Amino acid sequence: MSGPKTVFRCSKCDAQFPRWEGRCRECGSWDTLSAHQVLSKKEGTAKVSNKAVTFSSLRANDGDAKRLSTGSSEFDRVLGGGIVPGALILLGGNPGVGKSTLLLQIASRMAGLNIIQPVLYVSGEESGEQIRLRLDRLEARPDNLHFLGDSTIPSITAAMTETSPQLVIIDSLQTIRSVNGTTAGRPGELRDALEALMELAKTTNVPIVIVGHVTKGGIVAGPKLLEHLVDAVLYFDASEEGEHRVLYATKNRFGGITEVGIWRMEGKGLIEMANPAAAFLNKKRPLAPGTIILPALKGSRVFLVEVQALVAKTRFTHPQRRTTGFDLNRLQLLIAVLTKHLGLPLAYRDVHLNIVGGLKVTEPAADLAVALAIVSATQNSTLPHDMIACGELGLHGELRSVTELSRRIETAARVSFRQAVIPEQKFETKTKNFLVHQADNIKTAVEVAFPQRTH
Repeated sequence: MSGPKTVFRCSKCDAQFPRWEGRCRECGSWDTLSAHQVLSKKEGTAKVSNKAVTFSSLRANDGDAKRLSTGSSEFDRVLGGGIVPGALILLGGNPGVGKSTLLLQIASRMAGLNIIQPVLYVSGEESGEQIRLRLDRLEARPDNLHFLGDSTIPSITAAMTETSPQLVIIDSLQTIRSVNGTTAGRPGELRDALEALMELAKTTNVPIVIVGHVTKGGIVAGPKLLEHLVDAVLYFDASEEGEHRVLYATKNRFGGITEVGIWRMEGKGLIEMANPAAAFLNKKRPLAPGTIILPALKGSRVFLVEVQALVAKTRFTHPQRRTTGFDLNRLQLLIAVLTKHLGLPLAYRDVHLNIVGGLKVTEPAADLAVALAIVSATQNSTLPHDMIACGELGLHGELRSVTELSRRIETAARVSFRQAVIPEQKFETKTKNFLVHQADNIKTAVEVAFPQRTH
């Protein structure tokens, strides 16, 4: 029986070679190859059972009763009702956005909900005394919270065996090492450490939440393989005003990715917002061309967000199209529809679109609000300050129905909006003193939205 096979792995790009070379043929780096022992194919498959079982004989762990409550309704909402035992969760976000604050508050609440099993907080970046200072600032109870300042896999495994925690939080992924003496942060080391943590979470049935650093592009640093290994990938972002924090999922094996959680950052930590419908609205919103309110549906909630458009003559051969919080390809399509069916002179004008507040809008129901904002900016005409708009726009200029229209209107009415431009569709609402303008195409929608325009 042959023994383990030796391969040489690059510490920069994680490329593998059968023999040592002075220079990596993939990334071109010198003296970056080191030897690693791997199991041969025969040894690797010897321990794998080839006996098939029926799914009915397996016990599911994804029921709502089996999920662990974090004590934060917003965090539980994003995960689909709580943390599934044995789940491996990756949390990313910009530096200083409040990732550690959020996790410390969750750790304190979970430790208070279950006084038998502790919460283990592992940090390779801060000392225990520094974290204790943060706990005091957050007025969080340190009881039943355990700290580990060694972020090597053997130490984490030993601490979990000793304390039998209900949750493990590791801050951060880039400081984890497989064994002492290895360099943290290398692509190969990140992969090995994450694979070890995944196996540890599944065998002990203890959920593990890992903080990940992000790149300039806003994604978790490291190989893309890392996001494929974990069960859920969460991102924690700040609004443009810096007051609100938004948590959303880009991957969730045990739930959807449409829900968002909203917090408000204060001096004593993060405060959950139970009714965040108007969280992204500016109370002193100016009455200016190119602005309208969209009732956006995110998961089970309706958020009122401001859509801003800016149209100006271009100084380049090809006009610029820029978006924030909205799909650029969708904007290009809407510009083509407005040019074709309304005759707007957009071929030689730059169009900039912004979803104010940092919320990303992906649903087709945002088409009408975006189109009206562009028309308003192009014609330099203001829309009514108390108006909302939603509807999907087709290639032929027709307006298509949207889901949850009644909830969108009722939410807007509670925040003092009094009229809406929507597609022609059936809906029921108990809202009074609310004017509804229905239109079957974009031309009719523009006519009812801009009654003061002359044609």
